[in-house]
Amino acid sequence: MGASAGERRGRRTAMYDLGGPLSGTEVDPGTNLLLTGPPLSGKISLGHDLLEAGLNAGGGGIVVSNEHSADRIRAEHEGLFEYDAPLGVVDCVTKHQGQGTIADTDLVQYASSPEDMTGVGIDFSELLEDFYVNRDLARNRALFVSVSTLLMYSDLQTVFRFLHVFTSRVENADALGLYVVQSGAHDEQAMNTLSQLFDGVIETDADGDISTNLP
Repeated sequence: MGASAGERRGRRTAMYDLGGPLSGTEVDPGTNLLLTGPPLSGKISLGHDLLEAGLNAGGGGIVVSNEHSADRIRAEHEGLFEYDAPLGVVDCVTKHQGQGTIADTDLVQYASSPEDMTGVGIDFSELLEDFYVNRDLARNRALFVSVSTLLMYSDLQTVFRFLHVFTSRVENADALGLYVVQSGAHDEQAMNTLSQLFDGVIETDADGDISTNLP
């Protein structure tokens, strides 16, 4: 693991309470965490729970999804929208599946495909900047689903470079980054390489139990 966000920058702002089933567990602003576990262990649901905890606390949330459409992502959080929760989505699926001409909205950006990492990074940065500058949201969480799918489209070196930039943006914005990866799907070298980018790990097991290794 790399040095914690606190060691790198000091505690300039209040810590993030992860919330959900990890309520009471705090991490520094700018922290990037890997969410890992086998299939059907609840790691993606946990990621959405932690994202929603931030929205319920008055912050912003951004989902970068290369697995499901923006419509599906927003439907999973439908109950939040009666409170105008600022949930942004970078949808890497819809255009890739050829579902006609899709226009970006204030809260949804459509990347051309999961392989378009430059476009994904730009879309994410634009949403994050909008949250800070135009919506005056200083507390934001980002959920990336998933690193495993990204590795299906690109080689390890390319994914590492992309995630290095992505995690740096999260850190510089004092946000909280959550990145889903399927355990056992990638070789040890790949996981050791990628783990350098993250400050800690949250792991779910086959029974849905959660363990943490946090800064």
